[in-house]
Amino acid sequence: MRREFADQERLAAVVRAGFGSSRRIDTVARLRGGTKKGVYRLTLDDRSTVVAYVWSPEENFWPAGRRTDVDPLDDPFSDASGIELFEAARTALSAAGVRTPEVVLLDRSRTWYPADVALVEDLPGPNLEQRLAAEPMTAARTVARLGEVLAAMHQQRETRLGKVGAVARLSDPAPEQRSPVRLVLDRALSDLAEAAGRDERIARDRDRLTGIAQQLAGTIAPRPTYGLIHGELGPDHVLVDGDGEPVLIDIEGTMFFDVEWEHVFLRMRFGEHYGLLHPADELDERRMRFYQLAQHLSLIAGPLRLLDGDFPDSAFMLEIAAHHTERALRM
Repeated sequence: MRREFADQERLAAVVRAGFGSSRRIDTVARLRGGTKKGVYRLTLDDRSTVVAYVWSPEENFWPAGRRTDVDPLDDPFSDASGIELFEAARTALSAAGVRTPEVVLLDRSRTWYPADVALVEDLPGPNLEQRLAAEPMTAARTVARLGEVLAAMHQQRETRLGKVGAVARLSDPAPEQRSPVRLVLDRALSDLAEAAGRDERIARDRDRLTGIAQQLAGTIAPRPTYGLIHGELGPDHVLVDGDGEPVLIDIEGTMFFDVEWEHVFLRMRFGEHYGLLHPADELDERRMRFYQLAQHLSLIAGPLRLLDGDFPDSAFMLEIAAHHTERALRM
């Protein structure tokens, strides 16, 4: 498809709605990395900046009609995109004392733009990933503070699992749900089948990987409650404010789930800095190992699926898939 991204002219009315009729945009820069929504830094006529989120089909690079389109009431891993998910996640995180960018405007009326749109606080400095690469000693304080934030999040408990907006809409008594382990196993086997159709090495070891996944899942006992997790919290999804406080972004996937799912991803993405997060001693290592395999399989199938479309940074996605192929085969 030929995509028409947001530009100065199309966003002008949004800025006037957020800041008043006299405000103007000087420049618009589309920020790198978004696959489901457009993220733009707007420099205004007084040299201040603000970030615009645009939830438009033209900003979503994921192919339509895939498993990620499942109703979030049934599947916490369904498509994590949309203004409703953003608003529900922001409310839940704020209640847990978690900092996210302040919202200037949140609009789903399509009055000022032909899609749902938000204007949020801009934190223009390096994100936590960039700070860890450039000044690891200085960034360590922010990582440690992030560990405290995560502990507060994970202590928020629910007896139902799913994205926060979906959990809030479930009636009492809650309908019967698949366990998180069953959900992850079903997803992992689907990802494995998809990856095997795209990578000969995975295809060759598909039966062995299937057996390992089923064996690991079979050792895990049920659990009555679930913690509040971000779901995809790499250091690139953490901005840093002027006081060195972590600010979470890309929050639409926030859900109640096993906290081990979060910690597996944190351990992958923070690497040698993971210990600075002070992970809890009570993490279940059986869940950790099973979820690690499942996330490797997801991070093979997902990036390759994304390349069915016209995502511009194909080399980056192929690099992710290759890395996680090696990690999965090692298991």
